Amino acid sequence: MAKTFLKPINVPKEIAVTCEGNLLSFKGKLGEITLDIHPDVKILEEKDYLAFSPSNDLPTTQAITGTMRALASNFIYGVSVGFEKKLEINGVGYRAKLTGNKIELSLGFSKPINYIIPEGVSAEVTNQTQITLKSIDNQLLGQAAAEIRDFRPPEPYKGKGVRYFGEKIKRKESKKA
Repeated sequence: MAKTFLKPINVPKEIAVTCEGNLLSFKGKLGEITLDIHPDVKILEEKDYLAFSPSNDLPTTQAITGTMRALASNFIYGVSVGFEKKLEINGVGYRAKLTGNKIELSLGFSKPINYIIPEGVSAEVTNQTQITLKSIDNQLLGQAAAEIRDFRPPEPYKGKGVRYFGEKIKRKESKKA
């Protein structure tokens, strides 16, 4: 079993990490975010690195320690660089329009779908068929992108629908008579 939770995380100088009990706060140029650490995980905080260790040798405790380490690493990356997901819309008449904190999606239904962008996620519609979502929280960003994609997932016959940028759709041949 790989013990990646034992590897320390390097904290860049421009990121401020504070620990209060089981609450870690990360502050960087893009914003501030907090992480609630599991009680079975110990935090070793130094000036330029952050390390985690399990409180016992149970496999579940080791697994949650690895999860906490990965989340902390993602938060450090998020407040310094940020995360981005792109969505493509394929189909005749399928389009998106951004108004305030809503994305209006015309995806072949009788009425357009209004999706309210969650707080902490910013959206940009470059042309009518490309949506770019940005956030410092990778989990929140992925959830928002998945919710938009679920309105009309790409279908295998014509490839129409909402898909992630660069996603390959396995195409099927139509039925023959």
